Amino acid sequence: MSERMTKGSVIAQYLPERVTPVGETIAPVFAPSNIALCKYWGKRDVELNLPINSSLSISLAHLGTQTRLSVSDEDAVWLNGEKVAAQDKFARKVIAFIDLFRGPQGSPVKVETDNNIPTAAGLASSASGFAALMLAIDGFYGLKLDPQCLSAFARMGSGSASRSLYTGFVEWQMGVREDGMDSIALPLDSHWDALRIGLVKVSVAEKAVDSRSGMNRTVETAHLYQSWPLQAAADLERLHQAIADKNFTQLGETAEQNALSMHATMIAAWPPLLYWQPGSVAAMHRIWQARAEGVEVYFTMDAGPNLKLLFTAEAEAAVKHYFPDMEVIAPFG
Repeated sequence: MSERMTKGSVIAQYLPERVTPVGETIAPVFAPSNIALCKYWGKRDVELNLPINSSLSISLAHLGTQTRLSVSDEDAVWLNGEKVAAQDKFARKVIAFIDLFRGPQGSPVKVETDNNIPTAAGLASSASGFAALMLAIDGFYGLKLDPQCLSAFARMGSGSASRSLYTGFVEWQMGVREDGMDSIALPLDSHWDALRIGLVKVSVAEKAVDSRSGMNRTVETAHLYQSWPLQAAADLERLHQAIADKNFTQLGETAEQNALSMHATMIAAWPPLLYWQPGSVAAMHRIWQARAEGVEVYFTMDAGPNLKLLFTAEAEAAVKHYFPDMEVIAPFG
């Protein structure tokens, strides 16, 4: 097409002519965080957050973000009970996203958002954050967008947010359309009651390099990245089969290799991008030791130092022996 598509130009096609609040405030809305078992890493369109590969995640149940919008005298963003400076990067991103729907001259709003997971520490707070913000916008302005639109628009705020509109297993389909409206997440009709996730928090500090910057650097400079889309596609198939068969070994092995392969592309970037800290590597060795000693546990990692362990309810006590401080989540419990 002759004119490049922007977030605003795509979203505008699905909005009424006039977007105004339907009331003074809305009840808080919640969106869960998610961890990808097959990772999203690399974009075919940076502006619209369109991925190079499809991905598959599982939600973190009660861990995520709660957000509320209210009519206000001025735009204001509150995070975990504290007002964020208007020029802060986080506040600017939130208001810029709201502008996509109300317009830059729209009525001022107060945004109250609360994370019960660390912000910007590689625990997918941006995914739940933009998913919750999208749901809040939909309710506050009475847009009544269908789930596919909600997922596509949340993705424009943070790619992984497309998956945080749902619970359980979710696949984010890469799509092929130029406007990205087929790049949406869909929930899998599958439950795995015995599946457990353990959060091993190595550091809750904000990352020195955010995921978006790290992703762009990897795609632009890492020759190793060329093999990533093919591996991600194969891993996605293996994960679908593992979920259908309730084959935990296949699920764990595929997720762990997928995560390590993604991190390998980062390490091969220039300048090198290594989110791991000494505690991350120590935890990996502890996991491999546990497996050698007969405890079936695997891990996955997003762009950060923290690990997410995968195991079954049957192995929970044994895994806690190696990681007594981990937080255990039952995604389907």
